[in-house]
Amino acid sequence: MANIYKNAFYDPTTTAAVTVYTSPSNSRAIIQNIQVTNESGSKVLKASITDATNTSTIQIAYASISGPTICNIAKGPIILEESDTLNIECNTTNSVSAVVSILEINRSDQNG
Repeated sequence: MANIYKNAFYDPTTTAAVTVYTSPSNSRAIIQNIQVTNESGSKVLKASITDATNTSTIQIAYASISGPTICNIAKGPIILEESDTLNIECNTTNSVSAVVSILEINRSDQNG
């Protein structure tokens, strides 16, 4: 088993939900935080998980933030099973970005 630390980045070009991270088919993942940077103005962000087992999507975070500010919209660890996805959407594409901190627990001995 290999533990792989990763970041995934969100820099929106659309106001629709964007898949920011997909857990590999041979791994589970722990999302430690979703750090959002809002450079100015008011933003509404939503984060959701799509469960690969039954293709249902569940909203896990909602934040209305005014900038300039930085905040974590994940209020605790989030576990993704094999092939689950993390999606983020924002009501605007201006002056907002995010970084997601992830620990993948891979069942093979390959770091990838």
